[in-house]
Amino acid sequence: MSIRKRLSPEESRAAALEAARTLLIEAGPQSVTLKAVAARVGRTHANLLHHFGSASGLQKELAGHLAQTVCDSIAEAVRATRAGIGSPREVVDLTFDAFGKEGGGALASWMLASGNEDALNPIIEAIHALVDDLHPEEARHDGQSRMHETTYTLVLMALGDALLGEQLAESLGVQRTTARDRAEAMMIAAFSQAGITA
Repeated sequence: MSIRKRLSPEESRAAALEAARTLLIEAGPQSVTLKAVAARVGRTHANLLHHFGSASGLQKELAGHLAQTVCDSIAEAVRATRAGIGSPREVVDLTFDAFGKEGGGALASWMLASGNEDALNPIIEAIHALVDDLHPEEARHDGQSRMHETTYTLVLMALGDALLGEQLAESLGVQRTTARDRAEAMMIAAFSQAGITA
């Protein structure tokens, strides 16, 4: 008879989110179900229902978890760029990879298509907090800033690239890295305007 290790509620949630992230990357957003995640972490469906309330709750929390993880990485890359040891391309690649390789774009679009209209809120909130944290001096009375506009454009480019970039690049006969290259040029210009040497 095997004995399961008793996890704290925080450890149980963290294990479930990591299993959900792995399922997302391996098999796509439709695979992120309470049953599948429970099987991955050796817990019951009821246990995960207790922690997340529903599959929709799990997916929303996964989106928030991914967003925060990505934003933390992007913040490190921006700070490295400011210190002269990083580059705008690192910021671009981390953002594009978050929506592409890490499955954030597929998860967000699938959640929206399945009626979870507030699915993007955790991602949007994490990105907004990141921009405000990195550029608090730029906040204007109307809540807009150059970096907000740059971040907005970068995220839309990364999301679009994740969803149809490969097919569109092939169809138009352009290099697959074109969107990233354009995003890098935009970031270099934004950093230059903000007085950050790229």
